[in-house]
Amino acid sequence: MSLSDSEKEAVLGIWGKVSGNVQTFGAEALERLLKSFPQTKIYFSHFDLSEGSADIKKQGANILKAIGEAVKHLDNLEGTLSKLSDLHAYKLRVDPGNFKLLSNCILAVLAIHFPEQFTITAHAGWDKFLSAISTVLTSKYR
Repeated sequence: MSLSDSEKEAVLGIWGKVSGNVQTFGAEALERLLKSFPQTKIYFSHFDLSEGSADIKKQGANILKAIGEAVKHLDNLEGTLSKLSDLHAYKLRVDPGNFKLLSNCILAVLAIHFPEQFTITAHAGWDKFLSAISTVLTSKYR
């Protein structure tokens, strides 16, 4: 991943606003994923998938907490996300295409909640960053 200094700054700046409310933003991104791409529900068949459910809030928070760890280690995503990569590849067996779908939902949530900060540079930085996370999470599928 090759983020410019301004893209890194934008990722860190927006993350600073998101990090205190991972449950809300994570749940919103996950709900958007499940509604927009209903085929993804298969991975959450044991969850209560109703809007605002405790399961959605918890999983949404887990997703954004993992992203938060990645934000802290922008230069070592592979090491930081190795266990999560193992989990998705070997146990959960999530379709790798779903990471891009979720990334798009996260981008939408960020754009909606932070329109002033979600500049072209921020959008590019977050897109590159989430793509790099997806690449790491799918690297063990090969």
